[in-house]
Amino acid sequence: MYLVKVYVTYKESILDPKGEAVNDALHRLGYTNVQSVELGKYFELRLTASSRPIEAEVDEMCDRLLANVNMETYRYDITELEAL
Repeated sequence: MYLVKVYVTYKESILDPKGEAVNDALHRLGYTNVQSVELGKYFELRLTASSRPIEAEVDEMCDRLLANVNMETYRYDITELEAL
């Protein structure tokens, strides 16, 4: 079994209005050293082994559902879990 942690964020060229709102709020609270804030999505997937490589399956899941590839980018970490 594998644990896959997927991180999805906006591409650099895309405006992140929620991140900007959080950044502005932090400044109003006195945290003026905050330069920028990026909001994103986080997913944890538990997968069993299959005939396809795990990386290929995760890439397909991200491209088809988890990320809007026109506006977002993703990265992931895969950890093989020990059998109980």
